[in-house]
Amino acid sequence: MKNLLQILLIFLSIICCSKNDDDYPDPCLGDCATNYKVVYLGDTLTQNQNGIWEIEYAGLNYFQVSGRLTELNERYVINGVPLIEANFDSDYWVLFDTLRFQIPMYSYLGWFSDQSMNTPISIGPYTYTMVNLIDLHPPLNIVGYQIPKYFCWECPYAPTIVGVHSKYNYRPTCNVLLDDEMIGDTINLFVETIFNSDLGLRDSVKDNFKIVIK
Repeated sequence: MKNLLQILLIFLSIICCSKNDDDYPDPCLGDCATNYKVVYLGDTLTQNQNGIWEIEYAGLNYFQVSGRLTELNERYVINGVPLIEANFDSDYWVLFDTLRFQIPMYSYLGWFSDQSMNTPISIGPYTYTMVNLIDLHPPLNIVGYQIPKYFCWECPYAPTIVGVHSKYNYRPTCNVLLDDEMIGDTINLFVETIFNSDLGLRDSVKDNFKIVIK
């Protein structure tokens, strides 16, 4: 009985003191790497000699930042879904402070275009100018998100609201607004790619893009 107890104690000490490195292996198969490109009107752009991406404006549209990521270790792939995410952000905001629109005005018990009285005739347009629209709608970041007026920066959910997130795929893509007001401007885009967004070892790669709209 004494020998059995000693064997049991030795076995427990081995379990407690040993560490199974296979439980949390490196997140990637090899080095964690990213390969992002800028796509506009179906064409993949290239950087100039100064490392700047140049876009020739061709009308109201959008351009894309599209990536190809290193695949994860199978330990971090659940039911075929990789635990990976790409977070997009920029330093360019759009303020809708000069928006205006017109709506037709109708007179109560006014004229109609037919006897069924289903189609009223307008007595003229009325123009609304939203000079204080920012009080109703916060500034828009061109990657596609807004920060509420009373945003809680200290709250644990704050990082999930700031930026745009593409998760669980090796081909993340972000569509970026492009209009004529941006001609001549320089846009800085930021991408943080997290390899393994769950428990265990993880790696993070940051990419920056400087884009000039011409």
